Amino acid sequence: MKYTVVERQLKEVGKRISRYKDELAIADEQLHHLQNEAEDARMKSLVSETAIADQERREVDQQVESMNRHHQHLIAEIKNLEERQDQLLEKISKASAGRGL
Repeated sequence: MKYTVVERQLKEVGKRISRYKDELAIADEQLHHLQNEAEDARMKSLVSETAIADQERREVDQQVESMNRHHQHLIAEIKNLEERQDQLLEKISKASAGRGL
């Protein structure tokens, strides 16, 4: 593989990592907000003991669960991309050392 191809791939992976990290920061904020909402809904459900309050609690819990899965997916994607980035950096390092790609 040519050095320029690896370099281009490395730049693309870096951009993707940056985008995923931005998305992860947003997901962190949303997850925190939803967790607070879920706690409020749990308290309301306990205090009011109505079917409507219990339904609201379940809906918010489902939203938290969904956002948590999304959050974990983003973390896994970032990890995979960082591993790919390391592989590409290793190729560039070997090429610079004169071993070729």
